Amino acid sequence: MNLDHTVVDKQEVFGHPKGLLYLFFAELWERFSFYGMKALLVLYMTKHLLYSDDKSFGVMAAYMSLVYVTPMIGGIIADRYIGYRKSIILGGVLMAAGHFFLTIEQPVFFYGSLGLIIVGNGFFKPNISTMVGTLYEEGDKRRDSGFTIFYLGINLGGAIAPLLCAWLAELYGWHYGFLLAGIGMLVGLLVFKRGTQLTIFGDKGLVPDKKKYEKKIYGLNKGGRIWLIAWLSVPLFALIIKFNEFEHYLVWIASLFLIGYITYILIKVSLKERKRLLVAVYFTTLYALFAAVFEQAGSSLTLFADRNVNLIGINAAQTNSVNSIWIVVLAVPFAILWTFLSKKKANPNSAIKFGLGMLFLGLGFVVFGMSAQGVDEYARTPMFYLIFGYLILTIGELFLSPIGLSKITELSPVKYVTFIMGVWFSANFYGHFFAGKIAKLTTVKEGETSIFSKGFSGKISEVITGLSGAVTENGQTEAFQQLYSYVSVYANFGVITIVIGIIALVISPIIKKLMVGIH
Repeated sequence: MNLDHTVVDKQEVFGHPKGLLYLFFAELWERFSFYGMKALLVLYMTKHLLYSDDKSFGVMAAYMSLVYVTPMIGGIIADRYIGYRKSIILGGVLMAAGHFFLTIEQPVFFYGSLGLIIVGNGFFKPNISTMVGTLYEEGDKRRDSGFTIFYLGINLGGAIAPLLCAWLAELYGWHYGFLLAGIGMLVGLLVFKRGTQLTIFGDKGLVPDKKKYEKKIYGLNKGGRIWLIAWLSVPLFALIIKFNEFEHYLVWIASLFLIGYITYILIKVSLKERKRLLVAVYFTTLYALFAAVFEQAGSSLTLFADRNVNLIGINAAQTNSVNSIWIVVLAVPFAILWTFLSKKKANPNSAIKFGLGMLFLGLGFVVFGMSAQGVDEYARTPMFYLIFGYLILTIGELFLSPIGLSKITELSPVKYVTFIMGVWFSANFYGHFFAGKIAKLTTVKEGETSIFSKGFSGKISEVITGLSGAVTENGQTEAFQQLYSYVSVYANFGVITIVIGIIALVISPIIKKLMVGIH
């Protein structure tokens, strides 16, 4: 069926716009590349590059936080200059290059590769999510369900990639795992390109002002200049990762920029848009707190699985698939659940869902802490607790993350929607920055006492884990001391997160009122 670029293909697949199918598979393969590399990164640094835990957590936190601050910039550039489609293509090319360069074992390529992925993600991530939002009119009751299905695509990639990339890395070498991740990114780009060729997206995501875009300076149009600047910015991000101990300065700069630009938007928009935007900021703040705890996956939880869990049938890198596998299992039932509850007029509003998301996340980490109750003589815990804990926190994620994606597209003023989507992803910037700080709390050095072994925190640790702070003081083996440093952190942050979830539930009626008609 041939369509021109001013008409959107109205065909539906499984009751949703056909464009969702193409965005679903493009995001699946992009996330395949991203999570495949992420699963290997900490283990690659500690086992192959022989970095200390502390240095590895620092690099990981800097990389993962920067990956989610660049979408703010990518969102502004797409909104104002090059549109969603060209941003997605540019981002995909940069990310593919980053994965391929990781196969070259030189420090400059290691840090440069991470820089490429950071810049690429800034162009790709906010714009493909915004494209999903454009498929649905305001008030379309399929929106939450559509974003949950899209979220399934993210996590199919996240489930398959660690299994395959970690298997390749273990069997043939680390660089084959990174190579497969790069191939995944290229496949994602081809799927998206095919969707644009078939005009599935109609006129959505095109350059906002064609005349301004084509105006040339020094022989380059606006798109060419942005491509050049994007590549030239890579060394800056590579240096920030290498010298990650100074990253807190970037946190202050990003915070001042965010506060300033959001204040500017609040002044410009109507009262109704202002109220909704304040809710978007509130949801983003909750999401940042969620991410700070949740993102122990990929860092401290991977090393915990490697050192203190009796793994059966999988290795530590492959445990990064567990969360995504649970999402694959649960995403469609959750999508059906939201649609069913909407028809019954019993669907909880988004403010309640966010509170429940925090609550379940906390319960998941309490389960990780409880795993020490079943510890054996080698300081290893049953794998059941790891799998079950991931199940519970995944339920929390499904209450919060896909719903947040959906609500941000509704709550944002239309003129600034992609920037606000970038702000939403900046929650991961703050989350990963503080996740690195939390992960470092698990690296108690010999002769030091865990901050969670004394006072009220010590009581929480003892009740949940069954271990006392004496583990770190009475000559227990290093393995038991390491175990205690993990489970005491998980137990305490689990409790803190549960408390935040309860507070969010209590104030949900106030938040609902500020949403002005949005569920």
